[in-house]
Amino acid sequence: MLFVGIGLAACTDQAPKNGGDILVIGDSVMAWNGSSDQAIPDVMGQALGRQVINKAVPGALFDNDNALFSAFGFDIQRQYPGGSWSWIVLNGGANDLGFGDCKCQDCSAKVDGLIGADAMSGAIPAFLTRLRATGSQILWMGYYKGNGKGSFEGCRDDLVRLERRISRFASQTEGVMFLDSEDVIDSQDDTQFAGDNTHPSPKGAALVGRYLAKAISARDARSQ
Repeated sequence: MLFVGIGLAACTDQAPKNGGDILVIGDSVMAWNGSSDQAIPDVMGQALGRQVINKAVPGALFDNDNALFSAFGFDIQRQYPGGSWSWIVLNGGANDLGFGDCKCQDCSAKVDGLIGADAMSGAIPAFLTRLRATGSQILWMGYYKGNGKGSFEGCRDDLVRLERRISRFASQTEGVMFLDSEDVIDSQDDTQFAGDNTHPSPKGAALVGRYLAKAISARDARSQ
């Protein structure tokens, strides 16, 4: 698993450390279909006509305390290469709940560590505040509801609580936006899911990528 993941991490786009246009960091939902240039970030770049650098790594946790894994991108915070970007788009948290100590069971403490009940404390608000301080606009992409056949089904309640808090943080923080991919993914349409019934198919990734691109374009137009 480690060597496969390292190989995938090595294949992600090389990001300039001084920044750029749009940076994407996150887990496998962002990386899926990347080998065929049909991942969510690929679709964003095509829809916007802009450079999108994808540093997302399958299996990445938002907060990974394993130094070796973190060094190869399995910590979403460590995927950030530095610099100021026009936009930083990210997701995360599912693997922290699914692969961590709680394993999609009682993950209340894990959720609180990522983002507290006040929606202003924890690892996620601290990281987003750090990114925002670079002058970058921030877009957090929420997960979609699964089709009931894949993994992480037991994490649903905790992920909903996690993302409600992130949405509250975004609503209270200038330059930070939360968008839920569930708004465009139909959990009843299996063609929007990959064969593992967890990740997006190219069709699903296209729906999400265009949704994110539209929001970025609209926000940029309002700021001009």
